[in-house]
Amino acid sequence: MKLALIAGGLVLALILHSSQLSAASLTISITNQQQQPLADAVVELRSLSMSDIKPQRIQVAQQKLTFVPFVSAVPAGSEVDFPNLDKTRHHVYSFSPAKQFEIQLYADKPEAPITFDTPGIVALGCNIHDYMQAYIYVSESNLVAVSNEAGQLKWPDITPGQYQLHVWHPWQLEPWQVTTLDLVMPLQTAAVSLAIDLSQQKPQAPQRGFGNR
Repeated sequence: MKLALIAGGLVLALILHSSQLSAASLTISITNQQQQPLADAVVELRSLSMSDIKPQRIQVAQQKLTFVPFVSAVPAGSEVDFPNLDKTRHHVYSFSPAKQFEIQLYADKPEAPITFDTPGIVALGCNIHDYMQAYIYVSESNLVAVSNEAGQLKWPDITPGQYQLHVWHPWQLEPWQVTTLDLVMPLQTAAVSLAIDLSQQKPQAPQRGFGNR
């Protein structure tokens, strides 16, 4: 059965495979308005029944004068390390309401990670390199992930039930209209089409003299 939900001009197509289940596997494929795979899209599933948040610890590196990865996603309360893998020093900061902080000029690795305890979008920048930009999506749920270059995310073992489906991308043209996903099949897939600004590109370091990094 194929169920199409239209919300704010965005189409959510759910392809449900028959059979009963005790645990489910969910795969989500995300494309842009030209039906091309969309990387760096965040999908968060919020259970309609309460569940404990399990913080993580990840890293957002500065490498080749860019942030890597460009988009990260973590549950609220998670810690993020900001290792500097470049030869030059960086000054990492954010003025976002969800997390305001700065790590002044440093090399190698800061002494302590930064805790992201408020759900929301955190935009990262560097005071030394204005073009450097990245995002951290801080979720209200443990079930949050970022799409790969093929535009896919997968949860191999997920509890059946109802979930609110939240989708976000830094270049989306309109806010995502939250929809409800019923996880009732052992193998379930979803196809999400998200309209983005196609003129945007990931930040890249400008060309410099030989050996500069």
